Order: sequence, then C-alpha cells, then structure tokens
Amino acid sequence: MTPIVEVRFKGNRKEYFTWSSAEPLALHDPVIVEVERGEDFGRVSALGAVAAQKCAGCHGCSVAPPPAPAPAPDAPAASGAAATDAERRVVRRATADDIRLADQLHGEEEEVRRKVMERVQRHGLPMKVSDAEWQWDRKKLTVYFTAEQRVDFRALVRDLASQFHSRIELRQIGARDEAKRLDGVGRCGRRYCCSSWLPELRPVSLSLAKDQHLSLNPSQISGGCGRLLCCLRYEHDFYVQTRKRFPKEGKVLKTAVGLERVLAVDIFREQVTLRTEAGDARVVSLEQLKSEVDA
Repeated sequence: MTPIVEVRFKGNRKEYFTWSSAEPLALHDPVIVEVERGEDFGRVSALGAVAAQKCAGCHGCSVAPPPAPAPAPDAPAASGAAATDAERRVVRRATADDIRLADQLHGEEEEVRRKVMERVQRHGLPMKVSDAEWQWDRKKLTVYFTAEQRVDFRALVRDLASQFHSRIELRQIGARDEAKRLDGVGRCGRRYCCSSWLPELRPVSLSLAKDQHLSLNPSQISGGCGRLLCCLRYEHDFYVQTRKRFPKEGKVLKTAVGLERVLAVDIFREQVTLRTEAGDARVVSLEQLKSEVDA
C-alpha cells in the first residue's frame, strides 16, 4: 500500500497525499504536492499509521478511492486504475528556492487581502474578507470571507481575475472556521484549541453549559469567534455520567430525618444539600444519603 502523508497549509488547512518514493519523509518536511490544476507548498504534519487513520475519517479525501458502483450482470469487474489516477501525490521535497518563494507569497497575502477589501467595498457587497491565500504556483488565489447571508460575487470574481491575472476562488466560511484560520489566544491564556490541536469543530450547544451548571452569560461562555467555547464539550460526558449517581435537584427523599428536598449536589466533594419541611438545611455525603434512603 502506498504510504499516506498528511500535509498542512496556511490557516491550519490539511489534505492527504501519497508518497511513492523509497526515501522516507519526516515531520515538518517542506514538500511540493499535486493540487487541482497545479502544485502547492506545504509541510508534513502526519505520517504512516497516524496519517492513514486520520485520512480514513476525513470527508472527500482524494487519497481514499470512491466506492465502486455495483457491477451490472455479466459485466467485468472494474479495475482500480481510476481510483489510483484520482489520487494526489507528494511530488517532491521542497528546495530552498521553493521555501523562499512560498515565504514571499505569504508576505504578499496581507496586501492582497487589502486590495480585495477595496474591491468588495467598491461593489457594495455585504461580506467580510478574512484571509487570502496564494497557491504556490500562483495559478489560483483563494479568498476566505464571512457573511450573514448569501452573496452574489460573480462580478467581483471577474474584477479580481482581471486584477491578479489568476484563477479566483471565493470561499465562504463560518465564524469558528475563521478563528481556526487566523489563530489567536483564548480567555484561558492559551492558543485557540481549534487552531492548535482540535482535529474537528464539533457542534456546541447551550445545553452543554446547562448540564455543567455554568453561567449562561454569553460573555463568559463564548470564545474569540463569538460562538460558544469548544471546551464546553470536553468534560460534558463526565458531568452527565457523574450526575446519574446523585438524586435530581428538587426531588423529595425520605431520610433518617424525614422528608427532605434536594437543594443542590456537589459532584466533586460528593455531597448533597438537603432541606427539611421545617426549613432546616444540612449537607451530607452521597454515601451517607444512600444509606439513609435504603434504611
């Protein structure tokens, strides 16, 4: 089986390619890879079994062959040539000149973004230009933008193509994808999880904060992108499973004291706060409460 390599590009974008040479690649090696209508520059971010496992879970990967249609009766089985032709490969290791050219292109991209913003304002389009990315061979310029609604940018694309003399691709992304591309520091003082290590952006809902009894103030549970914090999901399963061992808040239990209502539970100290019908409150351990209820 041809080894699979994960390659990362600007903005934490990653794709998977094959490497057929006998000389092995290493992590962070600069490489030139095949892309649609040209070549691009990136760095190796995963190899071997790790890359193969990550590639198996991606969507629309060029390395994984598409499922073959069911053969018609008496029809010969299809060969794997078509799938192999669709694979994209690592062409070669990048040279010092290749790296210098890639750095030069990245240095020009901020100025390109400003020019695109000027054109957007001239066309009066309701869109925010987040980033611009040159393909290494300058055959394509990808512009990333956010917008609250659908935008008809056909005239803008023609305008940009005449200005930059290259194929133009405008790609609309969400607020969380924008934060992943641009990177930053979160309220915890560390890099955004989405741009440093988080493999995929899973949905985060307000119910996750409710289950953890967190403040529902948006300013306290939102990240730099303005959406709910990705880390709300990390410990959610622990909270859900642990709370199953405790009685629900508001439930009335018959204990050694009599009928008591559960006011609050502390899953870390394993304590339960109870209140009697007379209004007296007490705090007992979960183990003691279970023994009283069983008795």
